[in-house]
Amino acid sequence: MAKAKPRASKKKARKTPGTSRGLIRHALRWTGFGAAIAAMGVLGLLGYYASYLPDISKANAPQHQPMVTVLADDGSTLAVYGDYTGKWLTVDKLPTSLTDALIATEDRRFRHHFGIDIIGIMRAAYDNIRAGHIVEGGSTITQQLAKNLFLTPDRTLRRKVQETMLALWLEHKYTKNEILTIYLNRVYFGAGTYGVDAASERYFGHSAIDLTLPESAMLVGLLKAPSRYSPTSNPDLAEGRAREVIQNMVEAGYLKPPAAAKAKARMASVIPAEPKGDQVRYFTDWVLSELPDYTGATDRDLVIHTSLDPHLQHLAESAVRKALDASGKQSKASQAAMVVTAPDGTVLAMVGGRDYAKSQYNRATQAMRQPGSSFKLMVYLAALEAGMTPDDKMRDSPIILDGWQPQNYGGTYRGEVTLREAFKKSINTVAVKLGERANRQSVVAMARRLGIETPITARPSLALGTSEVHLIDLTAAYAVIDNNGQQTTPHGITEIRDGGGRLLYRSAKQDPVQLLSYKTVGEMTDLLSSVMTDGGTGHGAALDRPCAGKTGTSQDFRDAWFIGFTAQYVAGVWVGNDDASPMARVTGGGLPARIWHRFMADASNGLPVEPLPGAAYEEPEKPHKRNFFQRLLGLD
Repeated sequence: MAKAKPRASKKKARKTPGTSRGLIRHALRWTGFGAAIAAMGVLGLLGYYASYLPDISKANAPQHQPMVTVLADDGSTLAVYGDYTGKWLTVDKLPTSLTDALIATEDRRFRHHFGIDIIGIMRAAYDNIRAGHIVEGGSTITQQLAKNLFLTPDRTLRRKVQETMLALWLEHKYTKNEILTIYLNRVYFGAGTYGVDAASERYFGHSAIDLTLPESAMLVGLLKAPSRYSPTSNPDLAEGRAREVIQNMVEAGYLKPPAAAKAKARMASVIPAEPKGDQVRYFTDWVLSELPDYTGATDRDLVIHTSLDPHLQHLAESAVRKALDASGKQSKASQAAMVVTAPDGTVLAMVGGRDYAKSQYNRATQAMRQPGSSFKLMVYLAALEAGMTPDDKMRDSPIILDGWQPQNYGGTYRGEVTLREAFKKSINTVAVKLGERANRQSVVAMARRLGIETPITARPSLALGTSEVHLIDLTAAYAVIDNNGQQTTPHGITEIRDGGGRLLYRSAKQDPVQLLSYKTVGEMTDLLSSVMTDGGTGHGAALDRPCAGKTGTSQDFRDAWFIGFTAQYVAGVWVGNDDASPMARVTGGGLPARIWHRFMADASNGLPVEPLPGAAYEEPEKPHKRNFFQRLLGLD
């Protein structure tokens, strides 16, 4: 009997997550989880950005920017540093024409949005897409306030998020009028002015309370680009922009067409910018860099009285400019610098370069250049202190030191010469031999004693000025001779007061520090005077009065110097190129000597003819001390 086939068992199909309902629930569950994670991420990111938000709690407090005014010795203003700020004026004190112009031009929905103008953003996006490039922004006045006053100008996601958060917070914390007040009192209007009152004073000569409609339009027009639409430097652009602002007021409903036409017809009258004596900024910048040594850190307004003589400054600028204009191109000399001091080191004039507007680098105080033979002052002073005299003789002949052989200008040798002749002709071999005899370390020590602080290497070529110096320091070193051997420190600040007139510093005559004996000063003056006579390297600088000086030319004609003095003034001149490229065989006795001569001749005009210090080689008579019996009897 055949076995029956077993029946297939019927198993009930199980429901799996693969069903449509299960898939939906599964997707919703994961979507909710993802949204929660995303929300947490966004909140975390916002929290992170919020932790770096600046403090705006004092945004509506007047902000004071310290201002420093630098005056010449005659009281005239040389320069003003810092920002111009006026009075803090609330919106209710300002003319409605100003706020109407601002809102019409910068943010027409200002009174209606919550800090972010969604409609404005959409409209700007549409206009930009239609134009194919950015023609309109969507930032509100509140966003501009947040961006310009509290954030950096970086175009990053972080900055944009922070800008939005700050705008919302500003709208929450302040009323619309308070936001306008903060904005108008702290925004930049160009020409160093922050706030509408400072701008009104600067451009129109009166308080912002009295602004007319054309004036208001011009100020609001500046906000787009303060430099481009400056009414002092670009008056046509400024007036055109002001007319655009007036038209914006018409379109926004703040102004009727007849009133607008009248305003456009009579544009604001602007106070012209005072002509800038840019070259004097080399001096005032230097004075400002020295200020911390006198006052330390301060947030007060300051008025600095200086020693600068405007007449001498004009003469110095003129001498440098005329020389470079006449000979600079063919001489391949693009720059020059000059420092003028009194014998005690008081700076009377300074030219730091050919054109301050093009380069603010001060070649008189910042540049370090090889002084060439003008450094021989240190060598001969060390030798004189060691007992040598101008009439002592040395041989001008070849010498080799450590494999190095100095060369004379012209390549000739004169044999036996006096030190006076060697200095007068600037003979290199004698200077090197003299430096070796006096000892290189003594030469370095002499340079340090006379105020040279730059690094000096005591190598064989030291005597020929291969270690770099600053012009102002080398000029001050020569001033020691003109100051009868007494210490000189180049300085330009005579008095400092705060904005309220309180005296903070006043220079006082210091007890003299004698660096050189009168005998050494007299002998050095003799040597320096010989340079200005016929046959001397500086004869082209000679004046019709006693004068002394020294030329200097560095290797390959990269630097040319002339430093010298009369009884009244000390002046140092450097000529060269910023990249240290060689000039067309310019020596210290050429272009620098001509600059020095032009200045000194003009500066000395009308001054009495006086002998140079130390000319008699005599030590001053010391006070006679009386013994006990002389004092008792009243005898001399």
